Amino acid sequence: MIRYEVATYLAWGLWGVSWLLAAFWSDRPAARAGWRAEAPYRLATFAGAVPLFWAAPAPGRLGGPAWRAEQWHWLVHPLWVLPASLGWSMLAVTVAGFAVAWWARLHLGRYWSATVGRKAAHKVVDTGPYRLVRHPIYTGIILSFAALAAERGSAAALLGLVLLVFSFWLKARLEERFLRRELGAEAYDAYRRRTPMLVPFA
Repeated sequence: MIRYEVATYLAWGLWGVSWLLAAFWSDRPAARAGWRAEAPYRLATFAGAVPLFWAAPAPGRLGGPAWRAEQWHWLVHPLWVLPASLGWSMLAVTVAGFAVAWWARLHLGRYWSATVGRKAAHKVVDTGPYRLVRHPIYTGIILSFAALAAERGSAAALLGLVLLVFSFWLKARLEERFLRRELGAEAYDAYRRRTPMLVPFA
């Protein structure tokens, strides 16, 4: 019988591939924030993804005979081990997060972009999941990250989660400054006043 840990990584793999393939269903940006502005959140994303998905290395690797896996044992050793029922529950939460992200992405349609940008004829979207939070894609992915961190239960996973939440907050702030400038301060400020950033009903 398949273990919930294996099923979780399969779910992440399928979601990642589908997310990348769907990038072809998107218009080119008419304007972009630029790589320099995006660098902080991209670095934070990488810094968070590594420890969250990092598995304990085997002894004798990453430095030859002098290296000892015990040096990093405290970081990757689980602080708790979930029973199978809770593990499968965390997988369900992971899939639910993916579903929220996909709902938001499909609702955006060709307005979606992997980078911070504005499409031609872009407007403030405040319907569907965007009436609940301003960044429902980030909310869904953060939920999936949190479920994975709970499943792994290591200090590295928790550190990765904190960094990833920070990275999405950075990206959301950058995106809002950019869209406020591109779409008009009055329209975007009105949307921001009535809709929370990442947590519904906050």
